[in-house]
Amino acid sequence: MSALFILMRRELSLAWGRGGGALYACAFYAGLATLLPLAAGAEPQRLAALAPGVAFATLALASLLSLERLFERDFEDGALDLLVLGSPPLEAVCAIKCLAQWIATGAPLAILAPVIAIALGAPPVLAPLIVATALLGGIGFAFTGGVGAALALGARRGGLLIAVIVLPLFAPPVIFGAGAIQALAAGLPWTPGFVFLAAYGLAAAALSPFAMAAGCRNALS
Repeated sequence: MSALFILMRRELSLAWGRGGGALYACAFYAGLATLLPLAAGAEPQRLAALAPGVAFATLALASLLSLERLFERDFEDGALDLLVLGSPPLEAVCAIKCLAQWIATGAPLAILAPVIAIALGAPPVLAPLIVATALLGGIGFAFTGGVGAALALGARRGGLLIAVIVLPLFAPPVIFGAGAIQALAAGLPWTPGFVFLAAYGLAAAALSPFAMAAGCRNALS
């Protein structure tokens, strides 16, 4: 059994064993969506027009909840020192952590996303694209969020610092994902936004581990 596979099992176990896994993020997601009719009004046509964009924007905010624990827990108990000294490269360790974060939190949020959008009035025909864009967007949120989590290691009020760092980085996937969904709803070509979203997610998965590893080494030095 490889070290990376063991690490993946450990990260998934910690994600579900402490902090409720995706339950808090999903509850937060549903709560944000519930507030929208109270703020924008309950007119079905207005809510239907806002549903795709709001569902994706609130998905980004819900993804923030578990980022603070991505490296901080290992940093505090000394496990991060052992991971740095282990045989797998630290970049691969960071990638595995983000992948586990996406499986434990991003994927359940992506499954919930079409339910939220349809509840707000989006056409059910948009559900497959909402799931696909939420899954791709979740990869971008997990890996770019990992950069913020690594840079905030050891800082006081790290959760606030992570939000300040990563929220600007969350803007492109929100724009591309919500744009693709709204284009399909309007009968326009939706593939450009989807392709840009996929490119963002792949670029984040390829480049972010190097920034995360550098941030972890800096926190430990």
